[in-house]
Amino acid sequence: MIKVIIADDEENVCQLIRGLIDWASLDMEIVGIAHNGVEALDMVEKLLPDLMITDIRMPGYDGLEMIRRATNIKQDLDFIIISGYHHFEYAQNAIKYGVSDYLLKPIRKEDFLASLNKMRDRYLKRTERLNNEEQLKKRLKNDVNKLRTGLFTERLLKKGMTTKDLTIEEVNESYHYAFQPGLFQVCAVKIDCGFEDEYNNTIQILEETIMRILNTQLRELCFDMEMDLDDSITYCVLNYGPENRKTVRKQIKAVFDELMVQKTSFEQHDFTIGAGSVVEDVGELKESFRAARYAVGQRLIEGTGRLIEDVTVHKDPQRVDVLLAELNKTMGAAVEVLKKDAVLNCITGLKKQIETENLSGAEIFSLVKHVCEMYLLHLRNNQIQIQYGQEFYEKFCIHAARCSSIDRLFEYLSVMVGESMEVIIEEKEQADTRPIRVAKEYIQENFSKPITLEEVSGIVGFNPTYFSTLFKKETGNNFVNYLSEIRMNRAKELLRESNLTVAAICEQVGYSDLKNFTKGFTKSVGLKPNEYRKLYS
Repeated sequence: MIKVIIADDEENVCQLIRGLIDWASLDMEIVGIAHNGVEALDMVEKLLPDLMITDIRMPGYDGLEMIRRATNIKQDLDFIIISGYHHFEYAQNAIKYGVSDYLLKPIRKEDFLASLNKMRDRYLKRTERLNNEEQLKKRLKNDVNKLRTGLFTERLLKKGMTTKDLTIEEVNESYHYAFQPGLFQVCAVKIDCGFEDEYNNTIQILEETIMRILNTQLRELCFDMEMDLDDSITYCVLNYGPENRKTVRKQIKAVFDELMVQKTSFEQHDFTIGAGSVVEDVGELKESFRAARYAVGQRLIEGTGRLIEDVTVHKDPQRVDVLLAELNKTMGAAVEVLKKDAVLNCITGLKKQIETENLSGAEIFSLVKHVCEMYLLHLRNNQIQIQYGQEFYEKFCIHAARCSSIDRLFEYLSVMVGESMEVIIEEKEQADTRPIRVAKEYIQENFSKPITLEEVSGIVGFNPTYFSTLFKKETGNNFVNYLSEIRMNRAKELLRESNLTVAAICEQVGYSDLKNFTKGFTKSVGLKPNEYRKLYS
């Protein structure tokens, strides 16, 4: 049995949770009920539960602190947060501590049951306790899921592919659907949260919540429906009878309303639904998909937090090509000479141009991706190395897709390009100054010998004239003066800390003539060697 602890400071909530579910049917047992964080932690230590269902705010330790401490006691403990406390900070931090799911009050049985089933699957997978029958069922389900998602990966999401050649019979046979003659539609639910890495964990949990909401609101109205995830977009294919057309549209709006409830806990996240066109033939499914994707792209123009539908897809590839061609010239010249500000000005200039153009959101997003590719191409053309070039582009595409506006999109492009240029410029400067560092190390290790400019320049691979100029530029001192400074500093140490004669010190610091050493020391320090020793030894 899977051991469960309920933690909530309200007794009626605990009893509601206890009575809402047939726990035995899930192979679960409630082994304890706690009303504060201290009690909950004590139960974790004594009972070692597998799942804790907890409010985010409680007396004693609040939910977050209790979760953190409980995880330290039992690392594989799963958590479901059930709370009416609508604050992003709490939900976000809870997810960082490993919370597997969350539900908002008032609790709906179907949502709660779906969450518990997910926890049960995690537990069984973790403990490898699936019996042969369950393993077979799971394999079959996985096989069916792979077949069904093939409609997305092979037809809808794949560029250059179409659905025009498909019939209902072929889709049902090839992809294991149960489509019937009627209406077909694709909807896309988009999560925007900004380009920062800190939001990676919340997207996965929100996607699971979105799928649950779509299932609850639309499944019963459809002959069949399927969902697929593409980073921050959840796509949903619907097949329903003409008599349900208005009801489906109403329920899509209900999905949006529920997403707005989720936003109360995830304030930094924005939601948009793009509704594709309603078509009568499965062969037109790709057109509905394109319309849904295009509608989601329009949030960059119209704003997030809305249902976008009935859009007309229009593209102006010629104008996009002109903008890219103009940018290519100026950016290429700026990248060649590694002028970071000039490159960023190119990006700013493009953004200003876009503001005067009648481009769609999808076109603007595509344009920005091309700019990123263009930047990387100019680096390669100039033999400028950038670490993880392909990963750079892939990361950009993923995080750029989470930007909710044109401003945020261009901000992210500028951040990525600017930061990479700073690294490139710094690495180039280090490469340029490396010969000087080598020369200085050689001088510091060999100053006691009669070394010359010609000798040191030969070691670093430069001719003496160029080396002398570069050395002065990087150190602010010429070679002779730098060498003299190193020698005099060592001479001062020996005068202060040893009993060596001035003549012996003269030899140890690389001088063959005592008179020249004394003259040079006096000029550098303002005192003769013996006077310096009397004063500082």
